[in-house]
Amino acid sequence: MRGTAFSRACEQRRWARPAVFLMAYATVATRLGEPQEVTARQFHRWRQPGPPCPQPSAQRVLEEMFDTPLHHLGFDVPEHRRRDNAAPPAAAAEPPPAALRFAVLGPVRVRRGEETLAAGRPQERALLCALLLRRGHTATAQELMDAVWGGKPPRSALATLRTYAFQLRRTLGPRALVSDSGGYALHVPPEALDLVVCEGYEAQARSARAAGDPPRARKLLRKALALWDGEPLGGVPGLYAQAQRARLAEWRLTLVQTRLELDLELGHHTEAIAELTALSVEHPLRERLRALQMLALYRSGRQAEALRVYTDTRHLLAEELGVDPGPELTELYQNVLCASPAVARPPAPRRRPPAGDTGPYVSPRPAQLPAEPPDFTGRATLVHRLTEQLSCAQGAVMPVLAVRGLGGVGKTALALRVAHAARGHFPDGQLYTDLLGPGPGAAHPGAVLGAFLRALGIPAAAVPAGTSERAALYRSTLAGRRVLVLLDNAHDGTRIRPLLPGAPGCAALVTSRARLADLDGARPLDLEVMSPEEALTLFGHAIGEERAEAEPAACRDTVAACGFLPLAIRIAAARLSARPAWTVSALAARLADERGRLDELRMGDLTVTSCFAPAYGRLRPDRARAFRLLALADGPDLSLATAAALLGLDRCDPSVEPLLDSLVDSALLESPAPGRYRYHDLVRLYARQEHGALIGKAPGTVRGLGRASATG
Repeated sequence: MRGTAFSRACEQRRWARPAVFLMAYATVATRLGEPQEVTARQFHRWRQPGPPCPQPSAQRVLEEMFDTPLHHLGFDVPEHRRRDNAAPPAAAAEPPPAALRFAVLGPVRVRRGEETLAAGRPQERALLCALLLRRGHTATAQELMDAVWGGKPPRSALATLRTYAFQLRRTLGPRALVSDSGGYALHVPPEALDLVVCEGYEAQARSARAAGDPPRARKLLRKALALWDGEPLGGVPGLYAQAQRARLAEWRLTLVQTRLELDLELGHHTEAIAELTALSVEHPLRERLRALQMLALYRSGRQAEALRVYTDTRHLLAEELGVDPGPELTELYQNVLCASPAVARPPAPRRRPPAGDTGPYVSPRPAQLPAEPPDFTGRATLVHRLTEQLSCAQGAVMPVLAVRGLGGVGKTALALRVAHAARGHFPDGQLYTDLLGPGPGAAHPGAVLGAFLRALGIPAAAVPAGTSERAALYRSTLAGRRVLVLLDNAHDGTRIRPLLPGAPGCAALVTSRARLADLDGARPLDLEVMSPEEALTLFGHAIGEERAEAEPAACRDTVAACGFLPLAIRIAAARLSARPAWTVSALAARLADERGRLDELRMGDLTVTSCFAPAYGRLRPDRARAFRLLALADGPDLSLATAAALLGLDRCDPSVEPLLDSLVDSALLESPAPGRYRYHDLVRLYARQEHGALIGKAPGTVRGLGRASATG
C-alpha cells in the first residue's frame, strides 16, 4: 500500500477526508477531556513522511483513536514518551470492515461505510430506534414491545420481536446486536449515532460560549444543525416514536434558537430576519422567538415593523390564552420604543487569527446561502432543470437564471433549494444578498459589492469607494473561480448588472416579482402556483398528517381558497396550528367567504396582501386604475375587448394591450394565451378590495358591476 503508515491507518478507518477525521478526533477528545482544537493543516502535515511529534494531549487522543502507540504510525516520538516498545502490528491482508453509522435526526438510515443498509419494515425501524436511543443499555422484551406496538401488542408480539431482532442482527452483524437477560442491547460506538455527534457539538458550543468565544460556538451549532435532515425518526410508527420525535423536534428548536441568539450577538441581524419570521409563524406563541424577531428588525433599521411584531403578539396571546406578553417581551418593547442603547446593534467583531497560528489570517470560503425551507414541497422537475443549468457554468458563457413570479409563490424557497443542490459545482463559495426590491429601502449595488468583496477576502481598506471600481475589482477577484451568486428580490437590471460575475465558471441566480427585460442573456422562468397535489402535501405537512387525513375534503377546499399559493397555504396552516381546537372545516368555511378571505389569511405581521401591495403601490395612476377595474369582471379570464369595455375605452384602442402587458410584467396579471388575461384569485380579491376602499364601498359589493362601475 502506498502512503505513510498514518495515511494507511486513516484510510482503513474511513478517516481520509479532513472533515471526517476532525469530527472523529473531536469526539474522542471530548470523551478524554482533552482540547479539541486540531486544524486541517495539522492533519495534512501528519499525513506527510516524517511527521513531527504532537503535543502530549494530541498524542493521547491519537493513540486512543488508532489503538496503537504513536511511533508505530511513523511519528517521531521521543523515547520517554513512547507508550511501549513492542513491534508494530503486522498490516492486515484485508482492511477491517467499515464502521456502522446510524441516523435518526431525519429518516432512519443505517450505513456501513458508504453503503446504505436496509432499515427494514416500519416495526423493525421502531425496534432499531428504541435500541439506539437506549445508548447501549439493555432493553427488556416488554419495553421493546411497548416501543414497537404501544400498549396493545399482538398475541404473537414476543415471537415477532425475536424475528425482528434476528433480521436486525443479520443486517448489522452478530457483534452489534446482543441478547442480554431476555432483552437486547445494541453495542456500537457512541459516535456512530448522529444524535450523539449532535450532542457533542452542542456541548462544545456551550463551552465555547461560556469561554467568551461566540464565533466558535455559532460555528459548532451550525455543524450540529447540519446533521438534521427533516423530521426526526422519519418513517417510524408508534406512540414511543411519536413522543421521541416531539422531544427531538423541541431540542432542535432550542438549538436553532440558541444559534439565532448568537447570530444577533455577532451582528448578523439582517440575515436572521427571514428565518425568525418563518419560525414565529410556525411557533406563534413562543415569546423568545418573537423577541429575537423584534430585535433583528430593530437592529436592521425597521423599528416600526419591530413594534408591530409586539402588537400582533399581544393580540394573539390575548385571543388564544387570555394573557399578556411576559416581562422579557414587554421590556424589549419599551426599549425599542424609546430606542434604548440596551438594544443597539453590537459592534462588529474583530477578526483574529486562530490561537497558535502566527501566519497571516486567511478569510474563510464564503458560504452565505441561508438555510433552505425545511418544508419545501414539490417542484422536483424545476429543481432538477435549474440545477442542471447552473452546473453548466464551466461553459463559455456564464449562466444567469431569473426566477419571476407572483409575491408568495415561493421564488426564494425554490432558489435556495436549487442553490443548495448546485453548490457542489461551485467549490469556491456562494454569495447571497437580499436586494429588498425597489423603493428607498433597496440595497445599493455599491454597498452589496463592498460586502461581497470583503467576503471574498479583500481587506476593507483595499475596497474602492466608487461602485464602478468595486464592480471591476469584484469581477477581477472572481476570475478563475467558481462561485455561485444568489440575488434575491431584485427589481431591475440596472441594480443587478454590477453584481454579476464576468467570467465563465461562475453563475448567478436571480429572483424577482417583475419581469427583468433589461437583463441581457438571462434565462427567464415564470414560477406558477403549486399543483393541487403539491399544495395538499404542503398543507398536510404543516398541520400534521393525522389532522389532514381526518378531513381530506376540507383540506382540498382550504388550499383551493388559498389559490394554491404557497405563502397563503402556510399562513392558513399556521392559523390552524395556533388554534388546536379548530377543525380544518371551520377554517375552510371562513375562507369560503370572499369578503373576508384576505383578512383570514393573516398571521401576526405576515399577510398575503403584503405581497401584493408593493407591486400595486409602484403602478402609475392609469395602470393602478386598470388593475382595480379589470378585477370587477367575473369569469376565468378577460379578452382585450372586455378589458377595453371595463376601462371605458374603444375595443380597438391600441393602448389597451400595452396597458395589460405592463400589469403582466409587474406579476399582477397573467397572460395564459395571446390576447387573454386573468387574475390569480387572491390578487383579484385584493384589487376589488382596493377598488371598494377607493369608492367607499365594502370589497364584496363590487362584484359583477361591469362597465357601469368603471369609474376607477
